[in-house]
Amino acid sequence: MNEPPGLRTLKKERTRQAIADTAIGLFLAHGFDGVSVLEIAAAAEVSKPTLFRYFPSKEELVLHRIADHLGESARVVAARGPRETPLDALERHHLDRLAARDAVTGLSADPRVLAFHRLVYGTPSLSSHLRDWIAQDTELLAEALGGPGELTARLLAAQLVSVRQDLTRVNWQRLSDGMPEEAAHRQAVEDTATAFTLLRTGAAGFGY
Repeated sequence: MNEPPGLRTLKKERTRQAIADTAIGLFLAHGFDGVSVLEIAAAAEVSKPTLFRYFPSKEELVLHRIADHLGESARVVAARGPRETPLDALERHHLDRLAARDAVTGLSADPRVLAFHRLVYGTPSLSSHLRDWIAQDTELLAEALGGPGELTARLLAAQLVSVRQDLTRVNWQRLSDGMPEEAAHRQAVEDTATAFTLLRTGAAGFGY
């Protein structure tokens, strides 16, 4: 008797997650370049072809962790209130995520999160794939702002996504260097205010 579609989907997602968790554990222990796809497949108890059906590349085994956040900024803009500007909505959302210590903001002192960011930022091929992910995120945000064919929307989306990525990396670096989480949070809130003021007023507002 065939399994219901919902159960098959659930099993596939569990398998996908198990493979990714196994891979990241191995990468953190031995380095990204120190682990082969064959070793990951063996540890996850799947065949190499099965692994590649779930993850087309070795890099995607890692970036799977942030896949749910692709298009997040676009969704925030699309769901904003009738009197809320896109910048206001995105700033509010970012502050909310900082308060929640969301790992995607870099503001999480969880050793596993710090190690994950270290893996991504310290591995050239992962950083390269992250740039591709950022480019997709930028296109989605530009569409939400007013369509990818509009120059203003594209330029603003590029700035917004770039700012978010820079704030994330700085937050992670502070915690990685030993700054207490509460102090890092206060600084992250200040940085967010500065970043969005710059986005609203432009370089002239800061004397450039």
